[in-house]
Formats: sequence, C-alpha cells, structure tokens
Amino acid sequence: MGQTPHDKLAHRETLGQGRIQDTLRALALRHGIWIVGGTIPLVVPAVPNKVYAACMVFNAQGDRVAEYNKIHLFDVDLPLHQEYHRESETIAPGSQITVVATPVGKLGLAICYDLRFPELFRSLQAAGAEIIALPAAFTVPTGLAHWEILLRARAIENQVYLLAAAQTGTHPNLRKTYGHSMLVDPWGKIVTQLAEETGVLTGDIDLHYLQKLRMEFPVLQHRK
Repeated sequence: MGQTPHDKLAHRETLGQGRIQDTLRALALRHGIWIVGGTIPLVVPAVPNKVYAACMVFNAQGDRVAEYNKIHLFDVDLPLHQEYHRESETIAPGSQITVVATPVGKLGLAICYDLRFPELFRSLQAAGAEIIALPAAFTVPTGLAHWEILLRARAIENQVYLLAAAQTGTHPNLRKTYGHSMLVDPWGKIVTQLAEETGVLTGDIDLHYLQKLRMEFPVLQHRK
C-alpha cells in the first residue's frame, strides 16, 4: 500500500509482463510450487487513471494459468475509526469469476471485500470450486468484527476449503490491517491460523473428506 490510493497507478503492469508478475513466475519455477498472488495492479485498456486489482495463479513451471480481477470495490466510510475508503477512484471492477484446476483441487479466486458477497462464492462453487483462495487486507475494525465469521460462513455454506492470506500491520498510509491468515475446512473448522504476526501456515486439504461431507450432508442439493 502506498501513502495515497493513486500511488498504485505508477506500478501498474500489462497482463503477462511486469516486475510483480515476473517475480511470482520466477518464484514458482525456482521452488516448483503453485503460487496464488494478489493483488497486482493491471492496466485497464482505455482507462488511464484506473487499474484492475488482479489475483493470479502460476503453476510449478512458472506459467500463468489463471487470473481474476476483483469485482466488488471497497467504498466505505468508517467515521468512528476515521477511515474512508474509495477503491472505485483508482480501481475498475472485474466482471468474470475464475475457477482453475490445480494439483490439490479446483481453485476459485476472490479478493478481500468480495468476502461480503455470498453470491460470488456460490457462483464459484457452482462452477466446480473445491477450494477458494482469498488474498485480503481487511481493516482492523472490520476484521475484528467480521473476518473469521465470514470466512467460516463462506466455507460452511459452500462446503469448500477457504484459503485466506491477509496482510497485517501498519502501512505507509497509516492504515492498519487485521492479519489473521487462516485455512478453514468445509465444516467451518479453522485448520490453522496466524494472529497479527507475519509468518507461514501449512495445512492439509483433504478432498475425500470434502466429497464425503457433501454426500452425507447434501445441503448444496437442497437449494430452491
């Protein structure tokens, strides 16, 4: 995060090339891992004063295999905490959902404020998602109130794993983010989590358990 929302415009990249994308690509290739990285400011054709907030997936060969542009923009006033956010001033909304096949299951993508819109997650599940990755930078006040509740709710109601990597600490613009990265299973259980510190989480994703749960508790088949 820069000192002003417009700082990101100086770092925008064209899809397929740029310092951030090159770094993620190189890391994936060097370590032989899949990486979900975001958000990345991408050029919006014909809109010079805005970017897409993109989340990208790179495979173990360093190939970009999927991208998602954040759909829901954080335009919120929190006067009690003297916080005012207008993402729409510098970010253009995306319009397409993304689900990609990975070695650990079908992965859906969402970003931060998207978490508050259950219809997006239901669309991802309907498109085959078994896991949903959500990079985020929740503010401290909203994180305290809703972060864990919403993550567990989205996992439970869609019977998916929720992988949520969240920024933490105080940023150059003095905005404080909540952290509490976590992995939530399809029953809503927190498999593993951090608090406000930075660090690395590892946890198992068991698709046999997911399918067993969907079969024994077929709530997804009971929709009207």
